[in-house]
Amino acid sequence: MFVSAVKIKDIAFGGMKAVKIEEKEIVICNYEGSFFALDNHCSHMHASLDKGTLEGYILTCPLHFAQFDITTGEVLSGPVPQDYLRESLKLSLTDIKTYPTQVEGDSILVDLRK
Repeated sequence: MFVSAVKIKDIAFGGMKAVKIEEKEIVICNYEGSFFALDNHCSHMHASLDKGTLEGYILTCPLHFAQFDITTGEVLSGPVPQDYLRESLKLSLTDIKTYPTQVEGDSILVDLRK
């Protein structure tokens, strides 16, 4: 079931915005006028991805610079500098969960059931 997440005008072209829907923290990204929703936490050390950078379809984590494809959630590159992290901090990096979006009127809707 799609639920209203944010107004289109609140996410600039090439920008992103964190929202909380039904206790889930997600980030919605505007890539070339299409909207993509993902979990808002990096799978490495749970940094808030909305604090990172979005260049095209590539979302870069602000903490250790892991990169993700916002269209699929796929890991594109791991955290750096991996060699300098303590062994206890070397957590596995997995793809980020994505959610379907649709535009209705002036709102972006997200389906969290996926």
